[in-house]
Amino acid sequence: MPEQALSGVKVLDLTWYIAGPMCTKYLADFGADVLKVEKPGEGDPARRMGPFPNDEPHPEKSGFFLYLNHNKRGITLNLKCATGKKIFKRLVGEADILVESFSPGVMERLGFSYQELEKINPRLIMTSISNFGQTGPYRDFKMTELVLNAMGADMAQHGLPDREPLKRGAYCLQHQAGLIAAVATLAALFTRQRQGFGQYLDISMMETQAGTIDWRSMTVLTYLYTGERYLREDPRVGGISILPGGGYPCKDGFIWCLMTVQWLGRLADLLGMPDLPQRFPNVFDMTRKGELDAIFMEWLAERGKYQASYEGQAKRVPITPVCTSEDLLNDPHYNERGLWVEVDHPVAGKWKYVGPVARMSETPYQLRRRAPMLGEHNVEVYCDQLGYTREDLVRLREAGVI
Repeated sequence: MPEQALSGVKVLDLTWYIAGPMCTKYLADFGADVLKVEKPGEGDPARRMGPFPNDEPHPEKSGFFLYLNHNKRGITLNLKCATGKKIFKRLVGEADILVESFSPGVMERLGFSYQELEKINPRLIMTSISNFGQTGPYRDFKMTELVLNAMGADMAQHGLPDREPLKRGAYCLQHQAGLIAAVATLAALFTRQRQGFGQYLDISMMETQAGTIDWRSMTVLTYLYTGERYLREDPRVGGISILPGGGYPCKDGFIWCLMTVQWLGRLADLLGMPDLPQRFPNVFDMTRKGELDAIFMEWLAERGKYQASYEGQAKRVPITPVCTSEDLLNDPHYNERGLWVEVDHPVAGKWKYVGPVARMSETPYQLRRRAPMLGEHNVEVYCDQLGYTREDLVRLREAGVI
């Protein structure tokens, strides 16, 4: 089996829920040996988040947990007791990276501040992921995905202009925060390889949103340069021209398109209507938008979303299918490239998950292991790695240490 980009890198994972596990998932998928440390008897709260197969809640069947923790090993450890603290410090001494997502101040109260841990391992890279960062007036505020959407200047841009702002679906911003934390951690690892020292990373989920390259960065820059605030547009209007823009129904679902004012000729070619430019000489006459939309929708009504997309691409008209989850799983392009990997779990069963999101020619993606069951690798880590006996583990378990 060939090495991966991060083979040999040891990561201690003290994260839970979404953003932190997403960060360590990227490290694990690139080959790092990620050891997930969970609370004895309970584990990561993400184990109690759906979806669950057949809607049967079970701590070993959470789709969220299984996806976020592939390629990791897992142990249980009580970080509040003296013996647990001693064991944890031994693990820190062997680690390259520690990622944690507790509330600010928790690691310090446990005796695991970076200042203390770097005494054990001066080359340690420690990444802390929190809601608003380790300092500042909002440091101790709680957060949900809704708060992240609202305070991160994202909701203000979504929804109809005459209605309430809307949040994005599910937990996409927390996944995005985890990605940015992984990139920052890799940058610190690169720095250590070049300059020899570890360092501490303070990752604020809110700040990862403020610097995100999407509409938010554009609106923030617009405000900084002009003082003007972004106004939500009605997606049904399609901008300043009568050319189709936004979502439209077709034979088997919806498509999305965006056309600029220079592309009326391309649309005419696509629709097989060479006289279209003559019929609509002024693409800025919004009183005729409904008329052109009706022509476009009549063409769409005879086509499925993939057919419409293929024909649009051939004529250089940007039409894309609005895909459902079922569409993605069955899409021939993704299946040919091997995006989906099938993972067989002893409790959850066999299911497909997203596999390689980056393809490296010399250090390819590998699905080395499924997500760990709670405490699955206790014997491997405590006995084989740290030298405890099986009898020691029984005593540690009885004492509530593991």
